[in-house]
Amino acid sequence: MIAIIDYDMGNLRSVQKGFEVVGHRAVVTRDIETINQASHVVLPGVGAFGDCMNNLNRYGLIDPIYRAIRDEKPFLGICLGYQLLFEESEEFGVHKGLGILPGKVKAMLTVDAQGASLKIPHMGWNTIQIAQPAPPLNGIDSGAFVYFVHSFYVEPAQAEMTCTTTEYGISFASSVWQGKVFASQFHPEKSQGIGLSILKNFGNWR
Repeated sequence: MIAIIDYDMGNLRSVQKGFEVVGHRAVVTRDIETINQASHVVLPGVGAFGDCMNNLNRYGLIDPIYRAIRDEKPFLGICLGYQLLFEESEEFGVHKGLGILPGKVKAMLTVDAQGASLKIPHMGWNTIQIAQPAPPLNGIDSGAFVYFVHSFYVEPAQAEMTCTTTEYGISFASSVWQGKVFASQFHPEKSQGIGLSILKNFGNWR
């Protein structure tokens, strides 16, 4: 059973529905015992970094996240849930993250290297280039299109954890992989067939 952590932020039902479409049972929950008993854990998220950290703390959900990582359960972070895994974010001031992965969250550039303006948030379809083939990306090729909605990006402290990169003003880490943690800036649940394949692979990950 896949536990999708409910902390009042994010499109939880669409993530749950994505898993159901590919045949994996998933529940949206903030019940600590349910999260602890799950075989896989998902941390989604849409909103402001600081507010999300506050909600995780308010609902007592930080310890279950650490426990899932410590127990080496397959763990998926999506969008803001990806960013929260890192040490800190500069969104609306400096906010401490979960510190599970080394690195920082920074604001997307508003102009590219040629000085052309970039629309922020980075929203819509863009491609991923695969740097290392994490298990959730089995069968996914470089150049696949996935769906993004974000104004901040992750700069991992360890380049080797970068799983895919995407170009938007700069080349940024659009997903990372370390141990049993896979996390993406893009939304698999919004990425049609490619995204459903990623969710299916994640649910099959042991």
